[in-house]
Amino acid sequence: QVQLVESGGGLVQAGESLRLTCTASGRFSRYAVGWFRQTPGQERGGVAGIAWNGRRTSYADSVKGRFTISRDNAKNTTYLQMRSLKPDDTAIYYCATERIPWGLGSLRKGDYGNWGQGTQVTVSS
Repeated sequence: QVQLVESGGGLVQAGESLRLTCTASGRFSRYAVGWFRQTPGQERGGVAGIAWNGRRTSYADSVKGRFTISRDNAKNTTYLQMRSLKPDDTAIYYCATERIPWGLGSLRKGDYGNWGQGTQVTVSS
């Protein structure tokens, strides 16, 4: 069982940057990791995904060119670098690992089985 803890959220102004960190315990390195976000009344949606070995990444259209996902398996950590933040990026951000090992990092919530508790990101205009 992989346990995940997100950190790095906060309040920033539009145009600024934040880096979120997802620290894992357990057999982390064999699982693809995804970052998701959720606002009140909305479904949790995929933001970025990274394959178990870091060789493939996926992004939602709304964040392409602004967000970068990366991982360091030696440190059991995944990062989400967020640049040029917009008020629409305001949400609770969650990291998760795919249910099945050796995956490519999809953006489908149903592919993920282990979730962190989330970290709040607020972008003011």
